[in-house]
Amino acid sequence: MLVRMGDLAHKTASLSIMNYIEGKSNHRQVQDWSDMLIMMEDEVEAKAFELIARFQPVASDLRIIKSYIKISYDFTRYGRYAHDISQICKMLGGMGACEEWIKKLIKEMSEKTLGMVDTSVESLKNLNAEMAKTLSETENKVDNLYATYFERLVKKSPSASRCTISSVLVVRYLERIADHATYTGESIVYVATGEKVTLR
Repeated sequence: MLVRMGDLAHKTASLSIMNYIEGKSNHRQVQDWSDMLIMMEDEVEAKAFELIARFQPVASDLRIIKSYIKISYDFTRYGRYAHDISQICKMLGGMGACEEWIKKLIKEMSEKTLGMVDTSVESLKNLNAEMAKTLSETENKVDNLYATYFERLVKKSPSASRCTISSVLVVRYLERIADHATYTGESIVYVATGEKVTLR
């Protein structure tokens, strides 16, 4: 179920981000998938509590269940942030009117963030702790792009525009998705090795 959630979360975030970049709106689909992720998270939690109640797991089994609950939450957050990006696109439009440097920065940030989502899902599928640990490096790059965006925006001091408002919100959500990909990586390392790590 978690793997299906991860695949759907990646698909949801990807559709939302690409729609914003291309100036398209497919808000209904993104919203439906985001809602589906919430329902799936509820199912994961219900199954986890059933396992705890029926089998009273200890040590590594309990660690796995706890981590899977956390991962399901992170996947749900990917969907919610994708929904927020989609809503911005629907209300304010895509990047068509944005300055070229903003388009370039958001495209780069989007690629890195979607790569992190993909890595978090793939590392879950294989319980690959080493792959999960690589998320930290990319998350630092996303954070740097986030800071760069605001530094440049402040220096230019443009009047508020639809692009400025929407791009400020979108880069924030991309940064949050990248954070949740890192949290997922931490949980995967914990499941696979029992080691508690901080990748951010």
